[in-house]
Amino acid sequence: MARRPAVPEVIWARPERTGRGPRPAYTRADIAAAAVRIADEQGLDAVSMRHVAAELGCGTMSLYNYVPRKEDLYELMVDLVSGEHELWEPGPDWRDDMLRVGRQTRRLMLRHPWLPGLMSPVYGFSPNALRYLEHCLTCLDPLTDMRYGMKLQLVGMLNGVVTTYVANELATAERTRSLPWSVEEENAVRIAYLGTQVASGKYPRMGAAFAEDPGPIDLEAVFEEALRRVLDAFVPRG
Repeated sequence: MARRPAVPEVIWARPERTGRGPRPAYTRADIAAAAVRIADEQGLDAVSMRHVAAELGCGTMSLYNYVPRKEDLYELMVDLVSGEHELWEPGPDWRDDMLRVGRQTRRLMLRHPWLPGLMSPVYGFSPNALRYLEHCLTCLDPLTDMRYGMKLQLVGMLNGVVTTYVANELATAERTRSLPWSVEEENAVRIAYLGTQVASGKYPRMGAAFAEDPGPIDLEAVFEEALRRVLDAFVPRG
């Protein structure tokens, strides 16, 4: 295994491959694509230098000539899928554009269920991540009196809501796959139990809440409302 650098290092500041010798057999994009295929099919825990090397048909040690650390491999993966963001010419309504950003980010995370687990500012300096962030800031150009620090906060909060929502969706789906009964059967039992607890009178505010809106909950509407509430918090006052 290659020796871990003694000082912090950004993978994007390194040449594609270190050392002399024949022309590299793989690009970073090749390596990232192999890792993403593994993660999409088997989950993030299945991603290892050995597994990626086997996917590419090369030796594990030779892979370290391209990617020094597993953390760098994760960064390559995040960058590759960040390139799937559609970038468009923003319109006059910044909220419409940011809603579109939020919806698109959710679809991206659902395509790559491992992605929420790697969402970190550490991976925000890659080429595709920077292009995405620049696009978001361009969408916010109509907010002429808002400082860029506040705009970055807006983007961060929106991404935080999307990441949390999708992580809950994925966790629910994963649990559902492990059940020996149907989701409908599970929900029916739980709703019936909850009904008995609310009817006991021990939880009057919960009872009032259910009387006000007995459901079922529209999860798509909840997601949209969450995004809108974040954006409304940044509407200029006055």
